[in-house]
Amino acid sequence: MPMLAVVAFAGLFMPAGPHAAAAADRGLDYIDTSFENASALYWLTDPNGVVHVYLNYEHERASVNRATLHWHFGLEGRPGADVTLILHNFDNIWNGRPGSPIDDRTISVVSPDGRNWTVVKGRKTHDNGFQLDLNLHSGRLYVARIEPYRLSDLDALKQSIAANNLVAVETIGRTVQGRDLEIIRIGRPEAPRRVLLRARAHPWESGGNWVIEGLIERLLKDDPDARRFLDAYCLYVMPIANKDGVARGGHRFNVRGMDLNRKWDAPPDPDLAPENRALERWLASMIATGRRPDLAIDLHNDADGKLHISRPDIDLDQYLAAMKRFEAMLRGHTCFSEGSTGGSFRNPGSFGEGLLERFGVTACILELNANWIAGLDDYPTAANWKNFGARLADAFYHYFKDEP
Repeated sequence: MPMLAVVAFAGLFMPAGPHAAAAADRGLDYIDTSFENASALYWLTDPNGVVHVYLNYEHERASVNRATLHWHFGLEGRPGADVTLILHNFDNIWNGRPGSPIDDRTISVVSPDGRNWTVVKGRKTHDNGFQLDLNLHSGRLYVARIEPYRLSDLDALKQSIAANNLVAVETIGRTVQGRDLEIIRIGRPEAPRRVLLRARAHPWESGGNWVIEGLIERLLKDDPDARRFLDAYCLYVMPIANKDGVARGGHRFNVRGMDLNRKWDAPPDPDLAPENRALERWLASMIATGRRPDLAIDLHNDADGKLHISRPDIDLDQYLAAMKRFEAMLRGHTCFSEGSTGGSFRNPGSFGEGLLERFGVTACILELNANWIAGLDDYPTAANWKNFGARLADAFYHYFKDEP
């Protein structure tokens, strides 16, 4: 018998002949990854018409750790076609331990235009894939893990607030690839208290950016409450720590393989982690001029949504009392309900623990649940996260107001 030829066209891999033509008519023509924040991937269509999407792992430098957590791509095909996708490569290794970021709670979002997103439920497959059953209503559909927030979205935010005299944007350094890193100040430097927020140490975790945008918009609303808030505290924001990763559709690490939420227990390497080096130098200058942040929060996304309160081997009485008060303010003034880490929880080298140990800053990590907001009984959306950010303005005010 003659050998069977194989044809590869538009991601379709199957025997040549009439079956290939039938497969090409099953709905999907192309997966587009040419745009900002899109995922690196390859894809195949099996003989049953199921599209298998293989996301590229990211690897941590000098470590066994690897991650795939982000997906963002565009489907192009026949309008009205039903398409089944199975995403692969979720055999992650985190802190040296194997684990999957996919479970029965995992959601995705879809959009016809890349701006207006709808939540869709998928399911975990027997081989640790993630299946989505979709319809190409208009022939074009964007698919993402959670609502994307891109560098262009940050640029639009900065442009929209640039003329406000309560806003200052300071470039504090550059990423590995040379992108500017900024601190956005909202309020007056002479305010009695200071809050520092950082987001996007891990590129896939866009929820923190929507929270920050909602918080900034609330503080600049110029009503009696906003003026009262800014009389009490000044906000400092590092909006996107891992800009290179966000631009290229990364998962967890910077382009030199560094986790920017690790190794805060020592001075950052200026070549491997200039993003952390820039923030540490800015923080040291603030402390040297008597403007130490009174509260610092690193915003993340995960599947649990807890407030991470670390317990390094130092005197913790004052810190734990402050965190207890902060958690109470979150519960009382926002939709936060997931609780905090207790007992002897530690996360050595993380932003929260490093700033507490090395700089005496009351710092923590706030995880935003990427699958479900229990306090709202609703899915996480940009609108819901912006609302949370707006309510944070009040939570910060009462946190400082109720200081002992």
